[in-house]
Formats: sequence, C-alpha cells, structure tokens
Amino acid sequence: MLVPASVLIAQDQAPAPAPSEEMPLDEAPSEQESPAPNPMGEQPEPTEAEKAAAPRDPMEVYADLNLFGEIFDRIRAEYVDPPDEKELIRAAIQGMLTSLDPHSGYLPPTDYDETREDISGQFGGLGVEIIMEDQLIKVVSPIDDTPAARAGILSNDLIVEIDGQQVQGMTQDEAVEKMRGPVGTKVTITIVREGVADPLEFELTRGIISLRAVRWSMEGDVALLRLSRFSEQAFVGIERAIEAIYAERDDVAPKGIILDLRNNPGGLVDQSVYVADAFLNRGAVVLTRGRTEGESARYDAMPDALDEKLADVPMVVLINGGSASASEIVAGALQDHKRATLVGTRSFGKGSVQSIISLGPDGAMRLTTARYYTPNNRSIQALGITPDIEIKQVVPEEFQGRDEIIGEAGLEGHITIDGQEESTVGSSVYVPLEKAEDAQLQYAIRLINGEETNPAFPPVAE
Repeated sequence: MLVPASVLIAQDQAPAPAPSEEMPLDEAPSEQESPAPNPMGEQPEPTEAEKAAAPRDPMEVYADLNLFGEIFDRIRAEYVDPPDEKELIRAAIQGMLTSLDPHSGYLPPTDYDETREDISGQFGGLGVEIIMEDQLIKVVSPIDDTPAARAGILSNDLIVEIDGQQVQGMTQDEAVEKMRGPVGTKVTITIVREGVADPLEFELTRGIISLRAVRWSMEGDVALLRLSRFSEQAFVGIERAIEAIYAERDDVAPKGIILDLRNNPGGLVDQSVYVADAFLNRGAVVLTRGRTEGESARYDAMPDALDEKLADVPMVVLINGGSASASEIVAGALQDHKRATLVGTRSFGKGSVQSIISLGPDGAMRLTTARYYTPNNRSIQALGITPDIEIKQVVPEEFQGRDEIIGEAGLEGHITIDGQEESTVGSSVYVPLEKAEDAQLQYAIRLINGEETNPAFPPVAE
C-alpha cells in the first residue's frame, strides 16, 4: 500500500527523558517485587533491547560514515575496472533501504516515473490491449476513445511493425515500451488484418491512456466487479461500473454484488478507503500507526448516495493468496463491519504502509512509515485475512504445488510484531481463466442465488 509524499521532513533524534524519581502508580513494584538493596550502587547491565533503543553517540555515527567513505574511496582507487561512482552510491542507498524490510527501497528516476504511472493508472500511449501470439502482437481490443480506437484499429489485428522495426523477436514488454511515449508524439504501426490482402499502416499520435482498473459483468442477476489494482482509477472505476449496471437494469438493483479482489496486489491507501466507503455508510475503514504523529490516522466511511443505493444489496468479496495491502484493507473493513462475506483462501498479509518520498532529479525512496489495522484493531501483518468461507480451486495437475505462496511471512526481513501469529502454510493464487471452472466465483454466485447456504452469509451485525 502506497502513500505518495512530496516533502521529506528531517527531524533530529529526541533526547532521552531524564530518569524520574516518581514511578507511575500502575507500574510501581509490589513489596514482593522490590529490588534487593544494592549497597555498592552498581547499575544493572542494560538489556539488548534497551541498548538498541538508546540514542547512539553522534561520534559513533560519524565514525561509521567515515568507514563508508573510506571503503568508497578504496573502491574508486583500486577496483580492477573504473566503477560508475553514481551507481555505487545508488547501490549503497538501495542496500540501506532494503535492509529495513522487503517493501522499502530506492527508485532511480526511470523506476520512479514507472511507479507514478502505475499509481496514476495513466500513461502516454495508443490505447490497445494486447497479447503475444506466435511472436506477433495481437490486439485483444482497442480501448474506447483512444488514438487506436479512433484510427480504426480492431480486435484480432496483428501488429507486425512499430516505427519500421519488426515486432518478431521482441518481447511483449519491449513492444509495449515502443508504443508508449510522451503524449503528443507520433508512432507508426503496421498491422496485418484477416481478410485484407496488404498490410495496413497507421500513424498515431500518443494520447493519455487510463488503464481500466475495474471490469464488470452480469452473471444472471448477480453483478461481478473485478478490481485489478488500487490505482487512482480504482474508485472511479467502481462508481462507473455500478452506474452502468443500474443503467443496464433500468435502475433495478442486482440480486447481489461480488467484488473480486483476488490477486490484486494493492496500491493507494486513499483509494482503498474510497472503495470501502462505496459499500459502507459509517465507521472506521482502516487505522494507521507510525512512529510519528503524522503517520498515525483513522480513516472513516461517510454516508453518501452510492452506499445508500447499495445498502440492501447482499455482497460477497473474493480473496486469495495474491490479495495484498489495499485489497486487505477493503476486505478487512467489509468483514469487520459485517457488510460482506469473504470467500476464497487466506490473503497475503501485507499490513504496512509505504510512503513514496521524492528526491527530485535523483528519483525517490519508498519507505515503510506505518502499520495498518482493520476497524476491529486487527493487524494482518504476516498473517493475512482469513475468509469467512474457505473455498479452494480445483488446480490443474501441472500447477499443483506451484500455486501456493506463504505471503508476507515468507519474505526475508519482513516486519514482525511481538506475540502475533504468522502464516506458516501457503495460500493458493490460482484463478481459472474460464468462469465456469472458477470454483470460488461459482460458489459465490450460488450463495447469492440461494442455491448454497452457509451461516456466514449473509453476515449478521453483532
């Protein structure tokens, strides 16, 4: 889960408080616990935890920095080949950040640009959804109101050249990279179309493309909303999907809603709050607690026209081992408020918040700044959210044994919480391509239609 941050505020280490001569009443030792007299006046040796928490002598810190400088100078002077000094510094920064936990790290300028595109859900491009087929790029569909759609690109067109360069031999990522670019710039693509003898050439001007975060369909009278990522398009996508569903049904509510968060890796915390708020009219959505007061907050749902429209519509949320971070915030909030029944397998267990802190022309740093908790004050860090009804997929033989991940608990260096249980077994991330073979989805549909019964559906408010 990401929290964009544009300003980094440096704060000196606060001095340790002076020992108090008075002990708070609830911490005062009983007579039985009174320490034995110490006539020699010797102080007990501090514990390892006390040593770690104590502020270091500034001279020790400067000595460590001098050590870094000495090693850097020796590498520059004596390494077998002249090193790239900028890359050395960046590698050191990366090592420092990744030593903290698996989600902190350094973002060089190019990676930072990609991250911002990922967060915004927008980029400069043509507007085609593609797959690689027989070493050629096949258009799955042009996105409405984009340069590709306006130029007449059609589904099943094969892209064979991009700016005169053969696509054959490229990876899909390389082809995508060539089609993307600054808004307003031009790119020429050559396509082969079934039924047309000669290749067709299109010169397109790149535009702003918004990635579709939400896809919806009607499964009979049940609405299925598939949310793939919590980019800035997430809540807007949910809102538009619900509007379209009601418009298609002449303003008649669906029999139920299935929100599919499986294999959704998360994204922005504010979008998770907005999405949860679409189905809740009050109460906390998520609590965050960090080292500083600014990183600790409570985010609440508010009554609005959208949740009023959906108030009486039963709801199921699908989760699995790939549902992480912002997905877990939404699932946890709807579960705690008894608004939805969770179906599937245990979620990933990423219960921390990262801030993206800009470093100007040098990129950015991703820093873990808080833990988050569900409305019932549950931390899911390295544990995940357990569904109300566990339904496992029928996994094809070729994927068996490779479809499960432990999640956050399996990541080296993950943040731990004293006394909290952690996941020790895997949770499946397998979702069949065909809806008819999707056991979790089909169970949810039958549950809403009354063909399956379970005490967890519908959930009963306590």
